[in-house]
Amino acid sequence: MSKVYIVGAGPGDVELLTVKALRVIREADVILYDRLINEDILNEARADAELVFCGKLPGKHAMIQEHIHAQLVEYALRGKVVVRLKGGDPFVFGRGAEEAEVVAAANIPFEIIPGITSGIAAAAYAGIPVTHRDYGSSFAIVTGHMKEGKDDSIKWESLAIGIDTVAIYMGVQNLPYIVKQLTTHGRAVDTPVALIHWGTYDKQRTVTGTLENIERIVEEERIANPSIILVGEVVKLREKIAWVQEAALAY
Repeated sequence: MSKVYIVGAGPGDVELLTVKALRVIREADVILYDRLINEDILNEARADAELVFCGKLPGKHAMIQEHIHAQLVEYALRGKVVVRLKGGDPFVFGRGAEEAEVVAAANIPFEIIPGITSGIAAAAYAGIPVTHRDYGSSFAIVTGHMKEGKDDSIKWESLAIGIDTVAIYMGVQNLPYIVKQLTTHGRAVDTPVALIHWGTYDKQRTVTGTLENIERIVEEERIANPSIILVGEVVKLREKIAWVQEAALAY
């Protein structure tokens, strides 16, 4: 019987894949997978499963989103068990809800399988808890896709002074704008900041600084996407509980 599973593959480390996600990957007739999943996960697919790459680079989409929607429906209507495999969690900046809407509108049975999102997992692998009794009791996840001069719906004042820890996805290219907005709206310039590059992978690399100097540090260390930006006092805990031995940064 046809069914679509919209599945979170987790942040990268294969062992962080959920048991349920692993089961449906092994059962799937078709797997439509994204760019940032760990492709070692695909080794768990059946030998006869069809693997379809749906990854998107900035400005270079292997498939536009509408085509992905069409593929999900088409395969399912052909009686296939389809896994839509996404990095992290499908409902955290993953467009999983949009895909679920399309499948539901076509009256196709579907299921959502959550995954561990990188804003929490990459932080943990860097020795940074997103909440801590002494350093932060509130946590927000924010997209980093914003540009100065363009419409920006983010409530920067609330983030700057109302949230203890902010995790920003896909924000490296907009780091100067992010820093400007946070400090303009009241966040202290000495607030600790971390950038975690390829979090939970064996090539993970973490740099830390403050809102005052993080732009320079990121430029000097050549940190690029994919990276999570963490802002908040919890970053200080890395000095005490960092547990992953990170490799030297490869330029």
